[in-house]
Amino acid sequence: MPAEHTPARRPRRETVTGVPRSARRPPGHAPARSEISEQTTLGHTYVRSLMRSQLRAALYALAGLALLVGSLPLLFALPTALGHGTARPFVWAALGVGAYPVIWLIARWYVRRAERNETDFTGLVEGR
Repeated sequence: MPAEHTPARRPRRETVTGVPRSARRPPGHAPARSEISEQTTLGHTYVRSLMRSQLRAALYALAGLALLVGSLPLLFALPTALGHGTARPFVWAALGVGAYPVIWLIARWYVRRAERNETDFTGLVEGR
């Protein structure tokens, strides 16, 4: 019996017709960066978006601090309203154990939020 011989299949050739990635954007050049440096309307929108997000974070932190500080007089009046004598130890405990750690947490949250906003904006500008 003769062995059948089948010719080897050639791989299919394909032609790529798109624009190479290097031609789309030169290395080290992000379109958003040029929009901002050229002060176009789109660049202005990018910067305004960053400023808006930073302002929003600042207003949330300010509202938290205002709520905390605004409630302190009510908290300090509580011992005298309940009929306890001097409220001095309670006031120091409320400030030292209650208020200052909360202020620290609000400040920490704000710094992290501001850094995240800037990181997101940098990623947008650099095209990451």
